[in-house]
Amino acid sequence: MDDKRRRARVQGAWAGPSKTASHPAPRPVLTAAKPQRWGGEQVVPEKQFVYKEPAEVNRRVPDPRIIEKDGTYEISTSPSGVSRLRLFLRFVEPRESDWMFEQLHRELPWRQKTNVGPDGPYQEPRLTCWYGEVPYTYSRSTLQPNPHWHPLLTMLRDRIEEVTGYTFNSLLCNLYRHDKDSIDWHSDDEPDLGHNPVIASLSFGETRVFQMRKKPPPEEHGDYTYVERVHVPLDHGTLLLMEGATQEDWQHRVPKEYHDRRPRINLTFRTMCPEERPPPAGY
Repeated sequence: MDDKRRRARVQGAWAGPSKTASHPAPRPVLTAAKPQRWGGEQVVPEKQFVYKEPAEVNRRVPDPRIIEKDGTYEISTSPSGVSRLRLFLRFVEPRESDWMFEQLHRELPWRQKTNVGPDGPYQEPRLTCWYGEVPYTYSRSTLQPNPHWHPLLTMLRDRIEEVTGYTFNSLLCNLYRHDKDSIDWHSDDEPDLGHNPVIASLSFGETRVFQMRKKPPPEEHGDYTYVERVHVPLDHGTLLLMEGATQEDWQHRVPKEYHDRRPRINLTFRTMCPEERPPPAGY
């Protein structure tokens, strides 16, 4: 009898798991690390997507170069020549600058010039006056000759000529009354200024940032996005000299600002040489 019971227990052990089991047997976990074979067939794992860097390097907009110390700076070299800036901080001492600003602000014949643009006439967002033996035309509008220099301007011209070694016969004065007064991108490259003109820019009053950008090469089709840029804060009594190919290869501006700014006067001494203008066609 004991032998029959023992055989019954052995047979029961092969009958499978008990129906009362609370936890089913775990299923095998499939991974994509190695292909599995079932019935002689290979199971291909799902594709995985891997990020790759683009072959073309994205272009980066360069940060502007800041020039704020005395010195001479060659900002570019091209077939046109070397573009050079010379910065003279405190060219006029602060107490003298205060007095000169008041004199010029009060006594020069400031007026608002009307220019002609693609959309018609518009008033410049600043005041100007002109000194020189010949007229000066820009933005399709002309400033008439004015040979009667203010004595203070004559004295400043003589001092600049002594320090720089250049001579100047004309002067464009600009008065920026507040933060919304400005001058847009341009080059001082009018024909009457001759080839590679030298411009001496003397500032009084509120500090404004003089911004420059290099003209793009022909293959950029006039796109200034990635060109070199230079920023020069022009303080009270500071002189900036632009030499060489600066006007041919660069543009400059004084932009509007979003904070209150007190008035600023900028004197741009130049040499007009209308005799160098090419004769008109058919002459």
